Amino acid sequence: MAKLNVAMLAQTSALLPDNIEEVHAFWIAGGSCDGCSIAAVGATSPSVEDLTNGTIPGAPKVILHHPVLAVNAGESFMEPFRLAAKGELGAPFVVLCEGSIMDEGLAAETGGYWSGLGSDLDENGDPQPIPSSSWVTRMAEHAAAVIAVGTCATWGGIPAAAGNPTNSASVMDLLGEDYRSSLGLPVVNIPGCAPQGDNITETIIAVLLFLHGIGPLPEFDELGRPAWLFGETVHRGCTRAGYYEEGEFAKQHGDKECLVEVGCWGPVVQCNINQRGAINGMGGCMNVGAPCIGCTMPGFPDSFAPFYQTPPGTVVSSNISRVTGSLVGNLRKMTQASQNRTSKWNKDGNVPSGWGHVAEPNVLEKVAHFAYEKLQFKNSPKPGSKVK
Repeated sequence: MAKLNVAMLAQTSALLPDNIEEVHAFWIAGGSCDGCSIAAVGATSPSVEDLTNGTIPGAPKVILHHPVLAVNAGESFMEPFRLAAKGELGAPFVVLCEGSIMDEGLAAETGGYWSGLGSDLDENGDPQPIPSSSWVTRMAEHAAAVIAVGTCATWGGIPAAAGNPTNSASVMDLLGEDYRSSLGLPVVNIPGCAPQGDNITETIIAVLLFLHGIGPLPEFDELGRPAWLFGETVHRGCTRAGYYEEGEFAKQHGDKECLVEVGCWGPVVQCNINQRGAINGMGGCMNVGAPCIGCTMPGFPDSFAPFYQTPPGTVVSSNISRVTGSLVGNLRKMTQASQNRTSKWNKDGNVPSGWGHVAEPNVLEKVAHFAYEKLQFKNSPKPGSKVK
């Protein structure tokens, strides 16, 4: 847990409003593909509907202002944004940022803009688009929390890749390391391209419970990621990790073994996609055969290029696994074979299966099994033996 959080708990507790019934959530899109919005509406634990209907015990109801999901339009949609930016909304609110922050100064040089939301009148009375990044800076001062959703918003993502013609950056880059929300929180980051939907809604509800005075401030790491979601690597939660341990690796896409030699960066990437699945507990990159390309990490995409080629570190780690794994794997197969037999079959010297022939253990396997049982029952009696 970042040291900052401990101090902030005492600092912000006195600032929490009493009996919050509603919290406004303003969704602002910058340089994005809207994939984060799609991921959010696919969440189930909790769902967006759970948040907006106020059905989560102890949590305030969320009034969502989303440019795509809203039923109103025009000034009736923009008015709450304007009030929030001036600190006159009259209710607590959070800002949810999707997409990278693009350099509007570059676009303005040619009379254009990269991404906008609403418009203001210029000196000639003509409407001019309001850049999305402007809304972030104007609203951040009064927001109870600013939450960056997706890798583009958290780290810069694909728009900020090498070349970067829009001079894209993250929300943290825009607001700076000294930024604190009205309740003393730095920018909260939920990375992923796109992020797992439940990671988005779970983090939001955790922050809301804190704002409501019911839950503690959630634990975040030094980069503002929810520590309980991004504290472990992809590899540690991967269903294929056992193959890595035993030195068995996929040679092509579609193979069932560990994917590190076909471009998987899972051993170093912080993400919970394998445990949580993509949508409703189903899918997830490695679960469906796709190597991890590091989309939750600040270095994505440049540091993980070229995609789907063996990472350099794998040359060392996979070869070590081959040496140790071949020994471990063979020992496990011997144990597995002995555990696939009942005591009666061992006594009779025959497995009465009509599905296929089961070979009897050879001398080496019998010796190994004898030694294994000596260790297994070293401190307890073997079932069926006489207790001395």
